[in-house]
Amino acid sequence: MRRVTKIAAAGIATAALAFTTTACGSSSNEGGGKDKGVGLAFDVGGRDDHSFNESAARGVDKATRELGVKSKMMTAKNNETDADREQRLTSLAEAGYNPVIGVGFTYGKAVGKVSKDFPNTTFAVVDSVVEGKNVDSIVFAEHEGSYLAGVAAALKSKTNKVGFIGGVNNALIQKFEAGFIQGAKATKKDIEVVPEYLYPNNDKGFNDPAAAKAKAKGMLDRNIDVIYTAAGQSGAGSIEAISEKKGTWAIGVDSDQYRQPGLAAYKDSILTSVVKNVDVAVFDLIKSVKDGKPLTGTHAYTLKENGVSLSSSGGFIDDIQAKIDAAKKDIVDGKVKVKDAP
Repeated sequence: MRRVTKIAAAGIATAALAFTTTACGSSSNEGGGKDKGVGLAFDVGGRDDHSFNESAARGVDKATRELGVKSKMMTAKNNETDADREQRLTSLAEAGYNPVIGVGFTYGKAVGKVSKDFPNTTFAVVDSVVEGKNVDSIVFAEHEGSYLAGVAAALKSKTNKVGFIGGVNNALIQKFEAGFIQGAKATKKDIEVVPEYLYPNNDKGFNDPAAAKAKAKGMLDRNIDVIYTAAGQSGAGSIEAISEKKGTWAIGVDSDQYRQPGLAAYKDSILTSVVKNVDVAVFDLIKSVKDGKPLTGTHAYTLKENGVSLSSSGGFIDDIQAKIDAAKKDIVDGKVKVKDAP
């Protein structure tokens, strides 16, 4: 059975350590055994998406500061194939980067294939589970953090109508939707929750701010006054639309979007954000490789270990924080089981 380990976000050692490579040596197709640092392959939207990719990049930045690790970052384009992603990961591994990290579930198949070609390189994939002796599968309890967002939305809504915008209608984003709806309904039984998606099955949904802005405007026109968007870079468009209508709130995702410089003009409309500590997971992996004890298997970052959380930046949820904390305690204590599908 696959080993599943839950890692606390706190308690990570930050002292710089001497670099150690795996003792088994390298094969002829693994960059000659020259470990250049970490290779990070972003999902669409790239580093400056103010959300998911940006969180992963922060983990690399921390490793650079504290561990002296160098890095190379590459970005996916819209409508890529698995072959495109395989080529990107292969180029990083061949160049001697270790670990090589695919940021996003779309890298799942590519990591599964390329990791077999480079057995002495540690690979990781965020938001997907991939079998492999040299693979670290990093997953998060998005539904648990989204439950808390639902609680906040229900308590802050004046119209008793809240909305959810997903970038792509797939199993991962449905986790966000499911938790959000459950949290809102548990807080106010009669609240109306409207879920909508930008695309049924196209990764462009994570890189189309204009579509998200239009979708959010449509919701606002229907008197929906709190909107939670889980759509990567597209979310910036939703937040912008919400900032243009007084008395409405946006809920951010993955990063604390109130603190994102690129969204500073809209921060007073960002009620809170469901934060996925991708940066913590990325740093954990990089440090493990540097220590010569690479993490492999599946590592789940849950609400209990603060792997996901609800941000309080801006002070907009201070008046309801006690209720949010109570909801979190119920989940952590097992009193509330959060659904991971609508």
